[in-house]
Amino acid sequence: MSLDRLISHLNRMQRAMSEIARFLQGTDRDVFFGDIEKQRAVGMNLMMIGEAAARIAEEHPEFVVDHPELPWHEMRDFRDRIAEGYFDIELATLWDIAQKSLPESLSQLDSIRHWRAEGE
Repeated sequence: MSLDRLISHLNRMQRAMSEIARFLQGTDRDVFFGDIEKQRAVGMNLMMIGEAAARIAEEHPEFVVDHPELPWHEMRDFRDRIAEGYFDIELATLWDIAQKSLPESLSQLDSIRHWRAEGE
């Protein structure tokens, strides 16, 4: 698969991660738990992240091996969990991922993309 497709998938991941951060800016846990639009927005973006991670793993498995700092498997698995049981997803899980895991993943993704842009 082409490098352009890999870059496109990485761009989609970064955009979805950034959108989650923007959606939750200035929002605390209680507000999130009471705002169905924010819940759905976060859930949908997590699905998009997982889908992009799955495509990268399928089309560019060497990239996944070269970059174990990103939680590829977890992102793909959570996408499946949301898609198969959306109504059973715990809000606390969405909140925790958005607040704890995503900022670190976004930082790691930025580092990977910057490093690759510099010519590896």
